[in-house]
Amino acid sequence: MSPFKLIHADDALLVLDKPAGLLAVPGRGEDKQDCLSARVQRVYPEALVVHRLDMATSGLLVMARCPAAQRALNLGFEKRQVHKRYIAVVHGRLEPPALEDGWGLIDLPLILDWLNRPRSIVDHAVGKPSRTRWRVLAHDAAANATRVALEPITGRSHQLRVHLQALGHPILGDPLYASPEVFAAAPRLLLHAERLALFHPVTDQAMAFVSPMPF
Repeated sequence: MSPFKLIHADDALLVLDKPAGLLAVPGRGEDKQDCLSARVQRVYPEALVVHRLDMATSGLLVMARCPAAQRALNLGFEKRQVHKRYIAVVHGRLEPPALEDGWGLIDLPLILDWLNRPRSIVDHAVGKPSRTRWRVLAHDAAANATRVALEPITGRSHQLRVHLQALGHPILGDPLYASPEVFAAAPRLLLHAERLALFHPVTDQAMAFVSPMPF
């Protein structure tokens, strides 16, 4: 059995499907060395980290296979030419925004909560600009929950989780931003990186990948 799920591979990049509960990159301490990047590098020693997903988040992640590809992919992220869509299930009934296209915008500045790391908080005085597009997909009255699509415009730490908490609808299974009751409502954080669209770092061809929702 492969130690990781490979969605796509070519001479310049790898697209992977990270499971929930696995670190994207090594953490501090010997007990935090098993991670997706380390598993990949045992098979592809040249693979380089481009971006990360939270340990509790599942879904699509890209790695580069050479420094030039890494630089090109990093530049794509910086220029916001890489588009990501996440699916989450949040607590309560979140009403759709009253906009024609159905997409709302959360525009709340975020900063690391140094006294409660690794948490982040909304801070209008010194927080960094942070923006998330969101759309209601379905309501589940029996579970008192709402399924939403999320498209981060910026890429702050824990951005989606903090923004949804700020709306009053934390993600089910979130150990950092949900109440004990909402945390216990799911066996994992119900946040999944479902779609990743980017330009190939060598050919500049538009590419898009999808990972089916596991919840």
